[in-house]
Amino acid sequence: MKIVIIGTVASSILGFRGPLIKELLSKGHEVFAFAMDYSEEQKQTLIDWGVVPVDYDLSRSGLNPIADLKMMFHLKKQLIDIQPDMVFSYFVKPVIYGSLAAKLARIPQRIAMLEGLGFAFTEQPEGKAFKTKLIQRVQLFLYRIAFPATTHLLFLNPDDRDELLVEHKLPAKTTSVLGGIGLDFEEYPYRPVKSSNIRFLYIGRLLKEKGIFDFIAAAKLVKTQYPEAEFVVLGAIDHTSPNALPESELHACMDSGLIEYPGQVDSVLEWIENSSVFVLPSFREGVPRSSQEAMAVGRPILTTDVPGCRETVIEGENGFFVPAFDVDALAEKMIWFIENHEQIEPMGLASRKIAEEKFDVHKVNARMLEIMEL
Repeated sequence: MKIVIIGTVASSILGFRGPLIKELLSKGHEVFAFAMDYSEEQKQTLIDWGVVPVDYDLSRSGLNPIADLKMMFHLKKQLIDIQPDMVFSYFVKPVIYGSLAAKLARIPQRIAMLEGLGFAFTEQPEGKAFKTKLIQRVQLFLYRIAFPATTHLLFLNPDDRDELLVEHKLPAKTTSVLGGIGLDFEEYPYRPVKSSNIRFLYIGRLLKEKGIFDFIAAAKLVKTQYPEAEFVVLGAIDHTSPNALPESELHACMDSGLIEYPGQVDSVLEWIENSSVFVLPSFREGVPRSSQEAMAVGRPILTTDVPGCRETVIEGENGFFVPAFDVDALAEKMIWFIENHEQIEPMGLASRKIAEEKFDVHKVNARMLEIMEL
């Protein structure tokens, strides 16, 4: 079969879709991978795999309907030229416009996957701003048009599915909950905790909705009682977002010794191995890959009781939930790990076991192939 995969950035095609693409190639299928920002090196990597990389125009976050419609019709033309048997789209705009373009191009199978509902559907402690509510209404309108154009619609967690299909009554023909895109556990081996000194690790963009402000506030509370506790932050500063952690505040936290910040690193695995507990106080996720990686290495998870994050913890077995926006509760659970440090290793082993059951990429890909009827 000819299979088209439509994503956004090339790094996600290579990093997150790589195992699925290789599985498709091993079964003799021809794969075309659409992305908006290929480098020549990334294209060559895909060509070496046996994939045809395809450039297309996409404004990831733009709200210009004329530009989006123009992109959709250009995408339709590209699909007609390729004549694939199946189109698989993921991320918000590819799900909307990729599914509609595939329907217009009369592609028989049109599978779409929402890896999360994004900022417009994320609750905020002060409530959603008017602009956010407006963006959500526009997205719901577009989903109402696009979902019927899919032959199979995938979600990573049941909360996202229920919010769209039950609460907002959006139509969809066939749906499934995948539960995460999975990891190759050979790349994420279990490692016991190395140090007796407790080190809490945060991985994510430095945005309010990812929980970075709550992580820092909780660290300040913990440090008043346990100054030897360590806090590490990995992730990029988003200079385009009004919800980003200000660079001045980040440097103040570093200069005071509150956190260690090596920036956005390539060797995430090494930092997880050198941590004790993984902390993600996010306001909403699809199913966070960072938590899956920490679970695979064997680290307890401390996260919020919100959509997506709920898929990564069995309460009291491999970690704990805290309410979103509750810094005091987050600090209390951090202190629990310090005062009950002997529980870190068994809870980490439980994380590894849960990850093997739920997030093995080979199991996830087998399910994907079943959904794709391949």
